[in-house]
Amino acid sequence: MMEYWRQCALWLINCKVLPASHRVTWESAQVFDLAQTLRDGVLLCHLLNNLRPQSINLKEINLRPQMSQFLCLKNIRTFLTACSEMFGMKKSELFEAFDLFDVRDFGKVYHRLLSVCFYRPFPTEESVEDEDIYNHLEDLIDENGVEDEEDLYDCVYDDEDGGEIYEDLMKTEAIPPPKQAEIDIRSCCLTEIKQTEEKYTETLESIEKVTDGCHCEDVIPDLVKVHKCLLLEIQDSVHHRSAQNLYQIFITFKERLLIYGKYCSHVETAIATLDDICKNREDVRMKLEECSKRANYGKFTLRDLLVVPMQRVLKYHLLLQELVKHTHDATDKSNLRTALDAMKDLAQYVNEVKRDNETLREIDQYQKSIENLNQPLSNYGRPKGDGEVRVASVDKRAKQDRHIFLFDAAVIVCKRRGDNYEMKEVIDLHLFKITNNPTSDKENRKWSYGFYLTHNQGQSGFEFFFKTKEMKKKWQDQFGMAISNIHPENANNNFHEFRMHTFERITSCNSCHMLLRGVFNQGYLCSKCGLGAHKECLGRFGCCGKTGNFIHAGIDAFHLAGLPKMLVIRNYFGVPSPTSGPALSIQTGDIIELICADIHSPWWQGKILSTKEVGFFPSDRLHTCVHSLLTTHHSRVTNLWDPMHYCDGLTLHRGQGEITLITYSMAHRYNNDVKHIKILTKEGCFHIAENKKFRSILELIEYYKHHSLREGFRSLDTTLQFPYREPENAAIGCENKPCTGMFTPKVIGVAIARYDFSSRDTRELSLQEGDVVKIYTKSGANGWWRGEVNGRVSSTKSRHFVEETFDRYFCLQILGRNC
Repeated sequence: MMEYWRQCALWLINCKVLPASHRVTWESAQVFDLAQTLRDGVLLCHLLNNLRPQSINLKEINLRPQMSQFLCLKNIRTFLTACSEMFGMKKSELFEAFDLFDVRDFGKVYHRLLSVCFYRPFPTEESVEDEDIYNHLEDLIDENGVEDEEDLYDCVYDDEDGGEIYEDLMKTEAIPPPKQAEIDIRSCCLTEIKQTEEKYTETLESIEKVTDGCHCEDVIPDLVKVHKCLLLEIQDSVHHRSAQNLYQIFITFKERLLIYGKYCSHVETAIATLDDICKNREDVRMKLEECSKRANYGKFTLRDLLVVPMQRVLKYHLLLQELVKHTHDATDKSNLRTALDAMKDLAQYVNEVKRDNETLREIDQYQKSIENLNQPLSNYGRPKGDGEVRVASVDKRAKQDRHIFLFDAAVIVCKRRGDNYEMKEVIDLHLFKITNNPTSDKENRKWSYGFYLTHNQGQSGFEFFFKTKEMKKKWQDQFGMAISNIHPENANNNFHEFRMHTFERITSCNSCHMLLRGVFNQGYLCSKCGLGAHKECLGRFGCCGKTGNFIHAGIDAFHLAGLPKMLVIRNYFGVPSPTSGPALSIQTGDIIELICADIHSPWWQGKILSTKEVGFFPSDRLHTCVHSLLTTHHSRVTNLWDPMHYCDGLTLHRGQGEITLITYSMAHRYNNDVKHIKILTKEGCFHIAENKKFRSILELIEYYKHHSLREGFRSLDTTLQFPYREPENAAIGCENKPCTGMFTPKVIGVAIARYDFSSRDTRELSLQEGDVVKIYTKSGANGWWRGEVNGRVSSTKSRHFVEETFDRYFCLQILGRNC
């Protein structure tokens, strides 16, 4: 017979609250897994909405409250209130919020859920329930806390309805599948970009006709203007220019499309206003219905259509990504990748604006619940978490039960009074540092695990105590992240004075030229020279006040005489424009003679050898390692690319008016002798012998696993047998190895970090350029992936990686890089 809690889990799956593959269905699952899944209240609210639509407005639910006791309890109380008001349940038929959050009486919680089940009854079979299984849940929860289940919440609310409306509106005539060359697929990609832009522009015009009275009414006409211009450019490019300039169109329009940040900030308020107007003004509601019938035959209401722009702006990078995939000309591919980067940056910006607006709503909820608080909480940065702790002043030593709210710049220490809080103290984190208290861990009892907040000037500090060692570790990490955000590494490098800052206007980082994210505390501003930067870019600037002036002498600069020639590895066509002089358009494969170059500056000056043109360009378009050498009169380029490009060397061959770049090589051991085989790339294909070309490195390696290398090298009559780092007896070892992978996530791919990234939250991965990340899931909403790097598993944005990197990963393994 199946235990009641397992039947409850299956019932939640049938109610489409839990995904069918959730861990509560595993054979090894325990009742603890169900308790931990439900204790933040998110899924319970979603359950009521599934049983009776619109029981709860999911927009008011805090979807990811893992480090916030306040938000978890608020969700649970919202569920309990809806049970009472919408389902007519008495207080005696329900449970207390802390019964679930602390799991102090999960048996009661579970049995009360039975009362909600009359819409879809369970249990469906008899069972003998053992009450003892609930006895130690509270201890287990204390040890494990609330897990960060990003994928789980994606099934709760991920703008799914908006996505379906978007797909319906963008539907075009079916195009027969290509039967011959790959170029047909590329043509289909171009057609899709053009046709969906046409459909979307029509939809925007429909929205414009019926947006009077909405908060976003001033944004919609601007969107229409932008997309009419964009549509004309795309049509001209596809019809008359073979899409050769399509990449320039997207790069140019990126700045104009930033208006979506403003739209994103207002659209939810507009929808709320629209709902309110329609509820109270019958004449307006009738008028809107009439307009909808004229505009789209009544299929979608204005409320439906208002979410479509958010869907569209997040589709451009996906459309370009597919186009890049099916473009094989090396120059076109490189150009399109530049446009793809621009659209990914735009999508990231829009997503972060949306995320920050949600964060500001959370902060507003905190603000309303804390008494005696005179300062706006948003002044203290982003929230890192809240919960119950015990606090002692170092001089007084008396422990007090307190509820703390941790932000980037401050800790708000409160005393809980029912559902509200009384502010007792605000601790300015600018003045403190974390000091561990290892002796507290040895006591091995609840509320004995602590660390110090030590004052930088020796004044009185604080000691925080936590219920378990695991909770101490989580809070210590969050405090460390908060202090790292306000006192980042490299903030005072080269005499700069970078401080966390809210930029009133949309701003790009002066180092990497990507947009600063969000709507508040987007990045860092140097109070002396005015440069803006991401946290991860702070160490890349030259001396303060001289960033825009290239240094012609000194140990960190190249001298004019004897400057090396360097190879262009990424296109640049003048966007963004340099601050120091005219832009120099450069393309992959160009050889540049450097004139002025500071290794800490984002802008260098140089001359294209073939055309003698002189100008400024971003330094990251060349190799960033200033000690690399490119000899002018020889065909060899040595040590030009760093490990993230996964090659032992790069060879430049001149002949028949072509330039062929060799970007990979294989090290092959044969007869105890190591042979280095160069993998050449030409016209988008890879080969080691002219007579056999492959579309990918993976395809090449798979082929030579079964065919002799003699086809290209007469002396190598052998196949590729064992990858580097895989011993010859690996297969035998695997057969005898016990099965331990039950709880090991399946690796669905690998990706390479494109640049350094410093997370602002412990739930995100921090990355270094070139890190190899194992990807476990790609199902997260808004481009969130879950993966592992350097032994740490967490979530991160897909835009930080080079996608589809199996080929590079194989080369990485062959060359013996660490992964």
